[in-house]
Amino acid sequence: MTAFRVVFLVENMSFPRDRRVRQEAAALQGQGAEVSVICPRGKEHDTAAFEIVDGVRVYRYRQPWNGSGAFSYVAEYCWAMLCAFLLILRIWTTAGFDVLHVANPPDLFVGLAAPLRLLGKKIIYDQHDLCPEMFEAKFGRRDGFLYAALLFLERWSYRLADLIIVTNESFRDIAIERGKAPADKVCIVRNGPDLDKFRAVPPCPVLKRGAAYLAVYVGVMGKQDGVDRVLLAAQHIICVRHRQDIRFALLGTGECFDELKRLSHSLGIDSHIDFVGWVGDADLLAYLCTADVCLAPDPPVRMNQLSTMIKIMEYMSCKKPIVSFDLLESKRSAGPAAVYVEAGDPALFGDAVLNLMDDAQKRKQLGEVAWERMQTGLQWARSREVLWAGYERLLGKRRVPIRPLTTRSGVVGDGAGFHSRVTGSSNRLLWKGRPEDESERFGNHTRL
Repeated sequence: MTAFRVVFLVENMSFPRDRRVRQEAAALQGQGAEVSVICPRGKEHDTAAFEIVDGVRVYRYRQPWNGSGAFSYVAEYCWAMLCAFLLILRIWTTAGFDVLHVANPPDLFVGLAAPLRLLGKKIIYDQHDLCPEMFEAKFGRRDGFLYAALLFLERWSYRLADLIIVTNESFRDIAIERGKAPADKVCIVRNGPDLDKFRAVPPCPVLKRGAAYLAVYVGVMGKQDGVDRVLLAAQHIICVRHRQDIRFALLGTGECFDELKRLSHSLGIDSHIDFVGWVGDADLLAYLCTADVCLAPDPPVRMNQLSTMIKIMEYMSCKKPIVSFDLLESKRSAGPAAVYVEAGDPALFGDAVLNLMDDAQKRKQLGEVAWERMQTGLQWARSREVLWAGYERLLGKRRVPIRPLTTRSGVVGDGAGFHSRVTGSSNRLLWKGRPEDESERFGNHTRL
């Protein structure tokens, strides 16, 4: 593939913390692309307004609002739109770009994409989440003006995009059926980890803090993520089943983080729970490889039924057995590598965790199944090839000259690889055309 210039537009996570965008950016760089990312600043990490991370130009804006209610979401997204518009102009007038790769949520960015498409820019809509279903999960409604507006924005995002990237079969079906998108415009790029980089490490027993067993949750802590069910399951294990030998480590943060800490205290289980927060890959791998069981407590709402959880892919890549609620896409991803609990019941979830803790042979068996599935179809290497194919189909043979990557201190790259690091913190399609493609065999794969 010839050289080209891409701008990623991301709103709900900073870069490089967003693993999916990080892997996509690296994959495109491997094909000679010059990659820029526009995203919000993190609170503790990824705080620089501009830096170059592994050759990717990262432009970050401050985000004073974090959505929790309807008004705060509107404020957050309108501010993000303004900041993104100004940064797109900055990139356009300095380095230039050929492709705007828009990652949702929100679908509001269609307002920025439309005029750029008229000016000859290619638009890629990378659908990480189903925004109407997310609204339903957060507010318990499938009606009203806001829900209708989300359906409208999603439909126009499909229509304006030159290429639609989704994470699993369910999302693809929605794009075609609800969004009326042509089937040949939609491709599936899954969320599996890059097994060349995200590899198992020796366990670290100190993380168990004296307990015999460790259960680990990794991911966002929002209303739709069900982390409260982990705490209720832990209370059931500790107070009803009278087991004091299990520790729970919760990695991540989100809008419910403080609320969950208060819930843990009110349940009287603080001494068994570690709220670790966000960690880098080294610490993440240490926790996962020390865990005896990994947890996927996402409740069985429609959004979760249709979404692929990145955490499940990460658990599987470390050969870990999983306890999950019975969700369509989770079952398609993990298959027989997980124990599935019906009805979203925390007590049943806790009993499933306890049964696995007491059965070392079953834990080992499920872990081996998980690893086999990762190696034979779910890993990032397959998805990377699909991403390349989608871009090549979109751009054809056109060649775009790449300017050398420069900073105030001079040239640091040659326009192709960009492996030199300048500033900042640590280093951080299966083309779906036929039903017999690999996606049918291994299921549908985006949420954390």
